[in-house]
Amino acid sequence: MSTTDANISPAANERTGATHLWVLLRLALGFVFLWAFADKLLALGFATGRAEDGTVDVLGPAAWINGGSPTRGFLLNATDGPLAKLFQGMAGVPLVDWLFMLGLLGVGVALLLGIAMRIAAIAGATQMLLIRVGTAPENNPLIDQHVIYAGVLLALAAAGAGNHWGLGTAWRRSQLVQRFPLLA
Repeated sequence: MSTTDANISPAANERTGATHLWVLLRLALGFVFLWAFADKLLALGFATGRAEDGTVDVLGPAAWINGGSPTRGFLLNATDGPLAKLFQGMAGVPLVDWLFMLGLLGVGVALLLGIAMRIAAIAGATQMLLIRVGTAPENNPLIDQHVIYAGVLLALAAAGAGNHWGLGTAWRRSQLVQRFPLLA
């Protein structure tokens, strides 16, 4: 142990460890959102772009950039429960597709950069909870990964996870945020 380490209190070490964990969770969740965006944009063959025979058609007709709908398959086939018909009626609607994709992209970029964390947390949590409501009930009638993601998103914003290894501090000081504090 160096003399520098000896001068750091155990509480400070715990805070530093927790800060690093929040940052890693922020970055990982940002990647989850951006990966979903990229897969639906380009039909990379993970959740989007797989033919019935199992082959992958990257940049094929399922790709959003080629006219495919990023919401159609999920909303028609994965929705269940009392609100299934409502969600199925939204399948392939261009406004719903755009909102979904902009949500994935915006939340993913905000999380990776550590900016606009409150808006990203609220938008991402809303998106996750809507997916949960559309698929309920699943294996667990109360909690699934979408509920966990929503909680982690809100916790990331509350913990100030964008201020470390990110641009959160600079973002909050920007003229844009100073003029429109809601963007912080």
